[in-house]
Amino acid sequence: MPTNDLSILHLITQASPVVQTVIGLLVLASLFSWTLIFDRARVLRRAQKAADDFEQRFWSGGDLSALFRQVEKEGDNITGMAAIFRAGFKEFARQRSRTNMDPMAMVQGSQRAMRVAINRELDVLEGNLPFLATVGSISPYVGLFGTVWGIMSSFQALGNVKQATLALVAPGISEALIATAIGLFAAIPAVIAYNNYSHKVERLNNRYDDFLEEFSIVLQRQAHG
Repeated sequence: MPTNDLSILHLITQASPVVQTVIGLLVLASLFSWTLIFDRARVLRRAQKAADDFEQRFWSGGDLSALFRQVEKEGDNITGMAAIFRAGFKEFARQRSRTNMDPMAMVQGSQRAMRVAINRELDVLEGNLPFLATVGSISPYVGLFGTVWGIMSSFQALGNVKQATLALVAPGISEALIATAIGLFAAIPAVIAYNNYSHKVERLNNRYDDFLEEFSIVLQRQAHG
C-alpha cells in the first residue's frame, strides 16, 4: 500500500532486500572507515610529534654515542626517526668495529640499514590507507547498484497497476535513491581522509629521507675522522 511517509528510516525499512543489503554494507564500510580515520589521525599526529622531538635531540649538539644509548634504553617501543637513527648508527658501529674497513662502505651499509627502517616505518604509517581508498572509489558504485535495482523493482511493480501515478512511483524511487546517498556518505569522508593522510605520509617520508642524507654526512665525517 502506498504511503506518504518518506522518512529515511521508513524508506530503508520498506526497501527491497537487495537494496537493504547494499545499504547495510555501505553503513558498515562507513563505520569502519571512520574508525580508521580516527586511528590514522592519531598515528600520524604521534609520528609527526616524535619526528619533531627527535630532530631537536639530534641537532642539540650532543654526542651521538650517548644519544644512541638513550634510544637503546627505550627498547622496541621507538618508532619513526629514532628507529631510523638507531638502525643507521648500529650498523655504522658494527662496520667500524671491523679492521681495514673502507669509510665509504661503512656509510653505505648504514644507509641501507636506514632505508630498511624507513620502509618499515612507512608500512606502519600507510596501514589501512588502501582500505580508505577502496571505500572512496567503490562506494558510489555500490550505492548506484542499489539505486538501479530499486528503481527496476519499482517499475516492475507498476506492471500490476492499471494507472501509474507519481504517488505510486515516488516512494519506490526514494527508497532506491537512499542507497546512492549512503554510498556518497561513505565515500566522501574516505576520499578526503585518504588524500589528506597520503599527503602527510609523503611529508614524513621526505623528512625521513632528508634525515638519512644529513645523518649520512655526519657519519662520513666520523668515518674519515
